Amino acid sequence: METIIKKIDKMNIDQKTIQEAGEILKKGGLVAFPTETVYGLGANALDEEAARKTYAAKGRPSDNPLIVHICEVDALNRIAVNIPEEVGRLAEKFWPGPLTLILEKSDEVPYGTTGGLDTVAVRMPSDSIARELIRAAGGYVSAPSANTSGRPSPTAAEHVREDLDGKIEMILDGGSVDIGLESTILDMTVTPPMILRPGAITADMMEPVVGHVSIDETLLGRETDKAPKAPGMKYRHYAPKAKLMIVEGNVKEEVLAIRQLCYAAVREGKRVGVIATNETYSYYTNGVVKNIGTRENEKTIARNLYAVLREFDDEEVDEIYSESFALQGIGNAIMNRLEKAAGHLRISAASVVKQQKYRRIIFVSMTDTCRGPMAAEMLRREDLHQEYVIDSRGMVVLFPEPVNQKAEAVMKSAQMTMASHTAVALSEAEMEGDILLLTMDEEQKIKLTEQYGDNGNIYTLKEFTGEETDIPNPYGKPLNVYGECLETLSKLIHKLTEKLNSFTEGGA
Repeated sequence: METIIKKIDKMNIDQKTIQEAGEILKKGGLVAFPTETVYGLGANALDEEAARKTYAAKGRPSDNPLIVHICEVDALNRIAVNIPEEVGRLAEKFWPGPLTLILEKSDEVPYGTTGGLDTVAVRMPSDSIARELIRAAGGYVSAPSANTSGRPSPTAAEHVREDLDGKIEMILDGGSVDIGLESTILDMTVTPPMILRPGAITADMMEPVVGHVSIDETLLGRETDKAPKAPGMKYRHYAPKAKLMIVEGNVKEEVLAIRQLCYAAVREGKRVGVIATNETYSYYTNGVVKNIGTRENEKTIARNLYAVLREFDDEEVDEIYSESFALQGIGNAIMNRLEKAAGHLRISAASVVKQQKYRRIIFVSMTDTCRGPMAAEMLRREDLHQEYVIDSRGMVVLFPEPVNQKAEAVMKSAQMTMASHTAVALSEAEMEGDILLLTMDEEQKIKLTEQYGDNGNIYTLKEFTGEETDIPNPYGKPLNVYGECLETLSKLIHKLTEKLNSFTEGGA
């Protein structure tokens, strides 16, 4: 089958294209189309054979109900019975919009559409292309997300083409969607009404309209032996090809934990991805990092989530680590989709963070132009089991001068360079926390402790490594003394690497 792809402008809808798509649906065919949530795979909701085609095209389990899309509130009366009076108030407030209501079905709706249930899921989309298509198709269009079952839902026509090209008759390309997450599902056959799938319409928004709204306790991976109320929620959804894991903690802990997890994965030769935010993107140093949006407006995160998951497929990553998001507002929906995509794989950020004794190592010398930057560059090249921010600082730095030329010469002879380094003075802010300060000699250590106090994180390099060899100070001396300094530092840095690595192996 050749899939026809037609661009359509929601601001200037081509009625000829809409009528063509409508005729395909009336004849039992399948048409993918944009809604404000995600792209839907449209079929005639009152045609049992069309439902069968939908399941076949998606590879979707047949007990996973399809949502019936309508374009007029009065259309409810044909497909639902015993409609609660609260439905009218919800429709007035939230339709058209991203809210799906579960109602008792009428005999007009085939069991193929409802997944064998006596209830029907109904919503009225706000997207103008979707509503025109529903009208042209006869008023009742079933439309699950237009993707292969289990894959991230499509938020652009290209995503639909990737999954369903050759399996359906037509794709209406209306550009990127507005919301990016599927609609909220609210079960109106129970009292109080129950949210079966979180979305952009939240409980806080609905409760002033209908009173108390409950939430299915199986959502968001909560510990329970109960099956989810919505049959579709028992299946893994939205998943990228790579293993996805959610790292949970406060934002600082999550960033530190993900940095360490990525560093470890890269050491093992894995290609790793990171789902970051505008606020944290710049802090990551390893892997393929994707900025999903800003925490100040989580609607941006919702809009980008599925597209980012698909981008990681293109990047062919082996593992993906994601930050977590607040369980309030649309954050509930974001976390629900992430949980499903990750198969509920979660990692405690605190458990990863506490494994690392130090996160930053600063080599302190007098002017930060020779021994300190040499040691820092050597350590950066070692095979460290954990990631460290490695810097050098000077105790007396009057201006940002480059490294000593002789020091650079001996480093180049060892296939290393400090060409980009400029001297930086040590500040009091760098004396606290999980920082290890290593001085070049005892006198420098004494001066630091006298000036800033001893928090148990200041050592000479030879003291910390348990060695007896002093580090020669080559300043003003012949080149061969700089070479001796390099050799001594090299031995001490190897010892330092062994000690740092021992922290991750249960050592001292």
